[in-house]
Amino acid sequence: MKYQNTWDLESIFAGGTQSNEVQTKLSAVKEDIALYADQLHAWNSDPANDASTLQELLKKQEVIGKGLGQVGTFINMWRDAFMDDPYASVVKGQVMELSSEIQQLSTIFTKKLVAISDENWNQLLEDDTLHVIHFSLNEIREEGKRLLSEAEEKLIAKLNKDGLAAWSDLYNTVGSTMTVPFTDKDGKTTDLSIGQAMNKMYADPDAEVRAELFDNWEQTWSANGPIFADILNHLAGYRLTLQDVHGRTSHLEEPLEYNRMSEDTLTAMWSAVDAQKQTFIDYLGQKANLFGMDQLGWQDVAAPVAVGETKPTRFTYDEACDFIIENFASFGPKLTAFTKHALENRWVEAEDRSNKRPGGYCTSLPELEESRIFMTFTGSPSDTSTLAHELGHAFHSHVMKDLPTLNQNYAMNVAETASTFAETIIADATVKNAASDEEKISLLANKLEGATAMFLNIRARFLFEDHFYTERAKGIVSENRLNELMVEAQKEAFGNSLSSYHPHFWAAKLHFFIDSVPFYNFPYTFGYLFSLGIYAEYLKQPEGFEEKYIALLRDTGSMKVEDLAKKHLNVDVTKEDFWAAGIALVAKDVEEFVELTNTLQK
Repeated sequence: MKYQNTWDLESIFAGGTQSNEVQTKLSAVKEDIALYADQLHAWNSDPANDASTLQELLKKQEVIGKGLGQVGTFINMWRDAFMDDPYASVVKGQVMELSSEIQQLSTIFTKKLVAISDENWNQLLEDDTLHVIHFSLNEIREEGKRLLSEAEEKLIAKLNKDGLAAWSDLYNTVGSTMTVPFTDKDGKTTDLSIGQAMNKMYADPDAEVRAELFDNWEQTWSANGPIFADILNHLAGYRLTLQDVHGRTSHLEEPLEYNRMSEDTLTAMWSAVDAQKQTFIDYLGQKANLFGMDQLGWQDVAAPVAVGETKPTRFTYDEACDFIIENFASFGPKLTAFTKHALENRWVEAEDRSNKRPGGYCTSLPELEESRIFMTFTGSPSDTSTLAHELGHAFHSHVMKDLPTLNQNYAMNVAETASTFAETIIADATVKNAASDEEKISLLANKLEGATAMFLNIRARFLFEDHFYTERAKGIVSENRLNELMVEAQKEAFGNSLSSYHPHFWAAKLHFFIDSVPFYNFPYTFGYLFSLGIYAEYLKQPEGFEEKYIALLRDTGSMKVEDLAKKHLNVDVTKEDFWAAGIALVAKDVEEFVELTNTLQK
């Protein structure tokens, strides 16, 4: 192979989870934490005249954060690539212990910022070094006004190890032990990992295979349903309790603050999606006709489309990498050079094998100032798009690495902007390179898979989660009720257009069980549509656009999204019109798909 499809983990910490280097790093972090704690507790002078001390404290926070982040990321990478490693959870526990200490010290630090008078605070921010990071410092200080007493916040930090984070880890542990049986046409039964089963269930061209796997998939998750219901209820209950004691009155308040966006923006986005969703429901109806079905089943929504004798487009991993590099080159040299470096230096774990967790992501190694990508590449155009998507994430972090650390902390919704922008470049390229109308239909279907996920699937996730949190605030929600809420949400989002639904989707979707970010799903739709607005600007004037694009990305960690959109796109994202315009761009792909398929069916 031209490009190796496995991570080079040894270059990060030699020896895996039992690495001596890992333990040495953790020991160094522990020492740094002790030194930081001493200096923080001693910080009692007037901060208005003590900018240098604040700078020193921030620098120590950065060193600790990068060291702990380096180990934490490495352990998560290792565990996801080798789910049966028994020692990964041990090191994960060590990381969580130190993270708890930092969280407790962070509370003290934040409370000291809150205690500074507004007059002195403004004076403090006149310092040149601190003024550069004033947005983030103000954000920390405002968030700090919600904090309870130091003792109470310390207790919360200690409990979190065996609370929110522990429930999330339990989900991963149970999931790692699960397999899904599949019997092929020769009668041979194989136990597939969750990741393998999911890929095959959604991507296999044979409808009977998809149907069998979907039945087995639902049964597998149902068998563990009571466990996952407990985990989800306790995650949500823990989170709702914390939100309540910190003065939040709505379960959406925290995710909106985290994503630096207003509820008006969220409402405008979903209103635009609901207003135009029929176009994408009609697309699913057309796809059902091509499959010879009255309606698609849940497992058919993302299935590959092949018309006539045309077989679904396939890529080897090398071909996918070269295709991405070639088409990124049409956008700009910086994105292209970065992508070549990442692929040639084994930043990507893409091998299709058992014992890997499902899904894909991009993560950061903060000490190296580099990213790593996790996915399973099976050769479909969708996998190629996923690789481009995750490379977009990595590029986003890359162009910000020279900024102050606090200004690199962009929220998830804008994080999905760069990834989706990169994915759009590749999706458009695959369609344009189609050798025939038949192949173009297949590739348009692949491109529209993303749109239906953003406008219908993720809409269902949001509706489910919104209703679940409302009911959970009143008490435990049973497994049966979770199934009901899930199917109700799917039917509403998909307009009752499917022949079957996925009751245990709430259990099978990892995103509902991530402890760090509540309402993990809607930022995907935000990033998708926001990136379409940027892409439309690029198409109008592609010459030199890469520099404008990078300028926008560099601002994502230090502005609210409404201000970011106004500055770089001159648009108001609190208005439905902006979002509707983005959806209309994708609707043109539906029109072309329907026109081409109708012509070929005549």
